[in-house]
Amino acid sequence: MRLAHITLVFSLLVFAAAGCGSGSLSNSGMGAGGAIPTADHVFLVVLENHSFSQVIGSSAMPYLNSLASQNSLAANYFANTHPSLGNYFVLTTGLEETNPIEGDSFPGPVSGDNVVRALAGAGKTWKAYMESIPSAGYIGGDVQPYLKHHDPFAYFTDVAGSDGQHATAQAVNIVPFTQLSADMAANALPNFGFIAPNVDDDAHDCPTGGSLCPDSAKLSAADNWLKNNIDPLIKSPAFANSVLIITFDEGNITDLANGGGQVATVLVGSHVKAGFRSSTLFQHQSTLRLILDLLQVNDKPGAAASAASMSEFFQ
Repeated sequence: MRLAHITLVFSLLVFAAAGCGSGSLSNSGMGAGGAIPTADHVFLVVLENHSFSQVIGSSAMPYLNSLASQNSLAANYFANTHPSLGNYFVLTTGLEETNPIEGDSFPGPVSGDNVVRALAGAGKTWKAYMESIPSAGYIGGDVQPYLKHHDPFAYFTDVAGSDGQHATAQAVNIVPFTQLSADMAANALPNFGFIAPNVDDDAHDCPTGGSLCPDSAKLSAADNWLKNNIDPLIKSPAFANSVLIITFDEGNITDLANGGGQVATVLVGSHVKAGFRSSTLFQHQSTLRLILDLLQVNDKPGAAASAASMSEFFQ
């Protein structure tokens, strides 16, 4: 774990030395592309525990691979650490937050700047669509197949109170995944939607639970979940001026490259380049920056403030 933290610091220094932007929408990425557009909605889907080489080109994930080939693929993108929770925090706070000993057992709370605070400060709305969560506003522990450490919002003092145990008014924005279809039908989608399948559908466990199945079964279950649940979102009229990002929290546990291993990250949207494959080095803090850039939010928590811009993905 110490190696992962050292790697993250080194990566941030490399980004700074390369002259990355300060968060302005007009800053260009390292590749050719236009300015980042203003989106009505941004959606982030996080899958689990597979490296780029296991996913891209895999016959077990035809739907995700079709999205990658038809839209934009970040082909040099790396998670920040092992295990999961630190990566979920980088995606939402720009920092790993956990320490090497606690890992996924980190109790919280997290009081620093985060995506909820940034969005609220800019007058933007958000929801975390969590599959199999017991109820809206739930900030408690694991209830299989829902895992709290796949739900970073439940740790923020903005959501869970100063002690992490007393929900604030923001907690109502953590909702069961089934709310997504209702929000689409009611034209009530938030500006930012965080989407997490449960542990049986996100490629972490087998589709019937546990880990005693071929890895292809885990990937196939996640791919089917995306096709059945995310494809309707992409085809919804509400997605017309939106951006979808699909990534993995971390690579295979043996993949230590850049801290958390190389992972597949796919961008979809009307302003996203078609058939584009980026070779620029990115990590999760760039995705956090992109979410906020797309929504014209100036507050960039943690390492998102100095992260590489992903403007090259846009026409």
